[in-house]
Amino acid sequence: MQKQISIIVAIASNFAIGKDNDLLWHISKDLKRFKALTQRHYIVMGKKTYFSLPVRPLKNRTNMVITDIEGEQIDDCLMAYSIEDAISKMDTEKENFIIGGGSIYKQFLPHANKLYLTKIHKSFDADTFFPELSLKEWKLVEKTVIEDDTQNDFSYSFETYIRT
Repeated sequence: MQKQISIIVAIASNFAIGKDNDLLWHISKDLKRFKALTQRHYIVMGKKTYFSLPVRPLKNRTNMVITDIEGEQIDDCLMAYSIEDAISKMDTEKENFIIGGGSIYKQFLPHANKLYLTKIHKSFDADTFFPELSLKEWKLVEKTVIEDDTQNDFSYSFETYIRT
C-alpha cells in the first residue's frame, strides 16, 4: 500500500523558507492551518527543524525525526535514520506530513503525492530554500488568497496540489 505523503510548507516568491534555523515570517492564519491539518497525524522532519520548534515535541502528533546518526534517540519522538526508513515507519492509514527543513523537503519531493503550500507573495533574504518546483506534474485543487492580513505587509495564498 502506498503511503500518503504530503509536504506542508510556507515559501516566499523566491522559494525562501528560513534563515538561521528560524522562520522568516509570523502568519497566525498559517500556523492555525498547519495545526488543523497535522493534528493526529505523523509529522516528519530533520533534526535541526525539530530543535527549532518553539515547543517540542508538537502535541497531538507523532513526531518523527530523521537523523543520520544511527541509534540516536530524542525523547518522545519516533526516530528514522534515512528517508527510506522514515517511509517504512509512516502511518499506513492517514496522511504523513513532511515539515522540513530544506534538504528533507528535497529528498521527499519525489515521494510526495500532495502539497500544502502557503505562498508568500514577497521575496525574503534566506539561507534555506524549498527546491524549485515544476507544477506541471501537480494539479491545483484548492486556493485561498489572503490580501488583508493586518499582521503582515504582504499577501499570501493557501494552495493545495495533488500529483497528477
